[in-house]
Amino acid sequence: MTIEMREGHEGTGPGAITPDGCAVELYSRLSVGDEPDIIAGAVPAGAHILELGSGVGRMTHPLLERGFTVTAVDESAEMLERVRGARTICGPIETLDLAGEKFDVVMLASFLVHDGDDEVRRGILDACRSHVADDGCVLIQREGEDYHTNLPRERQDPSGFTIQILSAEPVGNGVNSVRAEYVFPDAVWTQTFLARPLTKEAFEEALGESGLKVDRYLTEDRVWVRAVPA
Repeated sequence: MTIEMREGHEGTGPGAITPDGCAVELYSRLSVGDEPDIIAGAVPAGAHILELGSGVGRMTHPLLERGFTVTAVDESAEMLERVRGARTICGPIETLDLAGEKFDVVMLASFLVHDGDDEVRRGILDACRSHVADDGCVLIQREGEDYHTNLPRERQDPSGFTIQILSAEPVGNGVNSVRAEYVFPDAVWTQTFLARPLTKEAFEEALGESGLKVDRYLTEDRVWVRAVPA
């Protein structure tokens, strides 16, 4: 099947590649860290979560196991085919419109708030605001402070593969082209994508433009954030 890649995004390796350069098979191999515990500690038990950019369900499935109801949104049908036990919706986040449906929690992980296209980022945050209940919250995962610096760097995953962030090259207007490589014993995947580093102040300003504000930072490194309607 021919898919149209998002501008500035590319992916290589075995299997289907999504429009933003993610490899479906790669993401089906990645383990989940402490994110489900961070989420569970920040929202009411049994909440209905709208998960934007769910991928193959790496976080969806642990959240379901913790008793949450999840609606999983992703623009890749191949990704959503791997999701089990959740309602799935296929389409871009930035144009999502569920006809007035509201959720206790909207979740935006995977650094999607750093999209290199300002209009896409604004659309994504607008979708968060328009789908969260007035007394609900939006959980957002930010890049770490040094994500675009101190490169190249690599991390050995306990499950037996290596993640390498090879470079982050400026392409203009404050946006970087980031290149990552995932090396497994039997396969290698690469992903190139556009990302905009956001200072704490710029991030909070972007939230404000979409009618959201920080309630609190959930982790010491300020990577996970709980926002609420302003």
